[in-house]
Amino acid sequence: MRGTAILAITARLMSVALATVTGMTFSSESFAELVSTASGPVFQRGDAALPAEVAAQNTAVVHDPEIAVGAAGDADVAAAVRFAVANGLPVHVLATGHGSAVPVTSGVIITTSRLNELSIDPESAVATIGAGNRWESVVAAAAEHGLAPITGASGHVGCIGYTLGGGLGPLARTFGFSSDYVRSFRVVTAEGEIVTASADEHPDLFWALRGGKGGFGVVTSMEFGLVRLPSLYGGSLFYEEGDIPAVLRAWASFTEIAPEEATSSVAIVRFPPFDVIPEPLRGKTVISARFAYIGDPAEGERLFQPIRDAGTAFLGRVGEMPASEISSIHNDPTDPGPSWDRGMLLSGIDGAFVDRFLAIFGPGREVPMIAAELRHLGGATARDVPGGSAVGGRAAAYSFVMIGAPDPSLFEAVLPQIADGITAQLSEWVSTETNINFSSGSLAVPGLFEESWPSAIFDRLAEVRRQYDPTHVFPYPDFPDRD
Repeated sequence: MRGTAILAITARLMSVALATVTGMTFSSESFAELVSTASGPVFQRGDAALPAEVAAQNTAVVHDPEIAVGAAGDADVAAAVRFAVANGLPVHVLATGHGSAVPVTSGVIITTSRLNELSIDPESAVATIGAGNRWESVVAAAAEHGLAPITGASGHVGCIGYTLGGGLGPLARTFGFSSDYVRSFRVVTAEGEIVTASADEHPDLFWALRGGKGGFGVVTSMEFGLVRLPSLYGGSLFYEEGDIPAVLRAWASFTEIAPEEATSSVAIVRFPPFDVIPEPLRGKTVISARFAYIGDPAEGERLFQPIRDAGTAFLGRVGEMPASEISSIHNDPTDPGPSWDRGMLLSGIDGAFVDRFLAIFGPGREVPMIAAELRHLGGATARDVPGGSAVGGRAAAYSFVMIGAPDPSLFEAVLPQIADGITAQLSEWVSTETNINFSSGSLAVPGLFEESWPSAIFDRLAEVRRQYDPTHVFPYPDFPDRD
């Protein structure tokens, strides 16, 4: 590996010299070889089709790489990595684009949307999931066999990127993090080699990929354990602005006694007066209570009743539902658009927290955040898997996410400053660690990357990155002015 590192560094120096003379950062010969080798399409800056190929879910982030490779298989990914190394270019990965927080303006983007292999083994209850899949596809395929993946709140999110950060969904307290269910990963390394990472092969890499997020290689597929879950008791209800204090207090009280079989969350949402918003919600400030219970529906109904009765719901339903409809619990938007968020974990909440939260986000408050969400954690999320994993945030009791007004002019300075102030007001309850999926949109904030894992896990992740990517082919975190 040392010899490879020396060659890679030499290639980077040569690419700088080439760029100085020609304005290019890759040779035309190597680009032609990449085009002839790859089964999928290859784009370079200036191609008319490039913007659509690298479009992110967050439309405020516009990527403009030097090269994009629409990988059609593992071999294409390996060829793209070897091309990048030979020309001293960094490699970035784009699936559904939900994780895009800053524009990529150099190097190679490997798009994985064409890696859509998906198969279900009903006997072993294991899914093989290509990197181009969204959770909605896996949920539908698994449901045909009475099975379900431990998925995220949104079925529109890509499976791999979400899982690499751990993944907290609407069943988290009962089943834990999504990454806890990975059996193996298929990975292209910085040397362009295709390897399997599992408990038996490359176990250090397997440990890191279950929660360590990025900087290790390109994951092209994973084997993912499923649970037998044909149905559950769950859903969501919307309440008017005047009911926000009572519903929030009822939910907070419920979380103090909730069993592991129950996972819940609330969100205060300020819907803008846009035509795309359905009429019952357009221009309104509301609170949404979300609930999922695994077990006897009658017991689920009994547990949820105090929240149901805390106000008069005008929209939604909580009841028995097929597991295939799990994304309807949060019913997150799926259309691309400009977005900004700041997330963190909380060590706990109490009456004083609820009072402070209402003073910031409650009825009549003016704050440029369209949503303030609280999720109840604990239960299975607090227990690591046998052999351990790199997931951060297992000690947290709740999560908190702010979603800013969808106005890109506010993203750079206004919203971060307001979020800093809100975080300071809630600092008494903020956990000393967070989870990378909750902080990935704000990694430019000093210290937030380091706080995404306990220090021992953070240090071990750094060592695994040095081992598998000694020349930083896969820059992570991928933010300007960071090493």
